[in-house]
Amino acid sequence: MSETRPPKRLLRSVVAALGGFFTVVILSLGTDVVLHTAGIYPPWGKRMSDGLFVLATAYRVIYTIGGSYLTARFAPNRPMLHAMVLGVIGLVMCLVGAVATWNADLGPAWYSVALVVTALPCAWIGGKLRVLQLAQSASV
Repeated sequence: MSETRPPKRLLRSVVAALGGFFTVVILSLGTDVVLHTAGIYPPWGKRMSDGLFVLATAYRVIYTIGGSYLTARFAPNRPMLHAMVLGVIGLVMCLVGAVATWNADLGPAWYSVALVVTALPCAWIGGKLRVLQLAQSASV
């Protein structure tokens, strides 16, 4: 008997993770564009105030939780593991972004640190929401 994962299940795992990832990216960038266009954010290339970075952090946290939930929701099995894999991907991406922009005057250092620090907890919350949903539907 083969110990390898069936290709269909592996494909579903990859699609679930990519779907969650692209959900977070599209929602985050889309919100950025809307806020710039609406004049809430300054024009592109001009530094924002710390308060606006707090706003950006808040919606990125919400979107990361939602993307992690979606990853867990569409995972073929082990929803929390899938959500946490997305969290690790997000953590790595945030770390790379923080290192790449650390000495650039693109925003406060705490913003990059906040994105790094919140990546895994947000993924866990999204996964936990799905696990609780599954437990609730199983008990009904």
